[in-house]
Amino acid sequence: METTPDLHQPPLNAMSKETIETLVSELTHEEDWRRMRATAACVAGGPRSVQALMDALQTGSTELKKEAAAMLARIKDPRAGVALVELLELDEDGVPNAAATALEQMAGVLDVDTARALVALLPHTPEGPTRQVLTHLIGAIPTAVLPLCDLLKHPNAEAQLAAALMLDQLLDPRSIDAFIDAMGQPAVREIAVGTLKKLSAIREHIDVTFNALRDVEGASEREEARMSTVIDLLRIGRPSVEILLEYLEDEDWLVREAAADLLGKIGDVRAVIPLMKRLEQDKDTGVKELAIKALGLIGDSRPTQLYLDAIPIRPLRVYAMEALAKIKDVGVLRPHKEVFDQLRTDRDGLVAYNAGLIADKLEAIMAMENQTQEEDSEHD
Repeated sequence: METTPDLHQPPLNAMSKETIETLVSELTHEEDWRRMRATAACVAGGPRSVQALMDALQTGSTELKKEAAAMLARIKDPRAGVALVELLELDEDGVPNAAATALEQMAGVLDVDTARALVALLPHTPEGPTRQVLTHLIGAIPTAVLPLCDLLKHPNAEAQLAAALMLDQLLDPRSIDAFIDAMGQPAVREIAVGTLKKLSAIREHIDVTFNALRDVEGASEREEARMSTVIDLLRIGRPSVEILLEYLEDEDWLVREAAADLLGKIGDVRAVIPLMKRLEQDKDTGVKELAIKALGLIGDSRPTQLYLDAIPIRPLRVYAMEALAKIKDVGVLRPHKEVFDQLRTDRDGLVAYNAGLIADKLEAIMAMENQTQEEDSEHD
């Protein structure tokens, strides 16, 4: 029995002819298959879909703006940062929250332009929930320190104060020179003095602790000392990251191990590239192990190929599989699904377990896409 075609529904075999702008507009369509098709098109669309989503942030409906923000967070293209910052000032239901969520999820990839746009809002945002969100975002974005340092030089005393208070919270060593320069500014002199004292104390404590670690002798004693060092310095948190990155290049392998361990537990994305360098180039297997574990805790997708290369290396293979299973953007592993299918039956139970987790996630993604294609055909 023939079915009567729905004359109000556009044929889906024309999908390739539809613009990415049209597909983006369907992110809020009432029909599931259209929303799923739009999602797949955005993920696969590359730069064109990012631009279309950014346009939707400006001209779309309230609901479309929220969906576009969520999609940009999923794609994680830093070009969208400034456009998302602009949404923070809109008086539209849920839009600022959607933008803030997207910016937080993209914190590790956002560039200085985005950080500068956020910092520019700081002097004009009164105390309250909006300012709390703003300061949280600035604190989460590693590139925000330099724009905050620039704001310290602003002619307006209130702007200087806002920057100084934010930098005092971050306690980032990159702000030391800016605070020294600000010592002559009455509005922030007291904060500058206090922050410089805190930064000096942090540096001194880390230096003393690592120097003590170098002096420990004996294999078992050194490992116990490394663990104690990690426990001691972990409480400092993000203010220690820049200093730990220096110690990641130390001549003593035990110091490099401790630094890598700490950077992973802190989870700051600034450590990804330096840790990748250690994993790829360090001559000490223990440092490589701690580097790959640390990268796994951060969950960034950039080391994917290094993880895959480490699978055949016996001391690293379990850590490599665990790191692959922790990648937040599991879609990047699709080209390697056959590898994970084969590893499901590996003799090492942990390797097989993590391979199964990854393969199951990839199969779920593929099943969703197949369902979309089937619904496309049904509506053809």
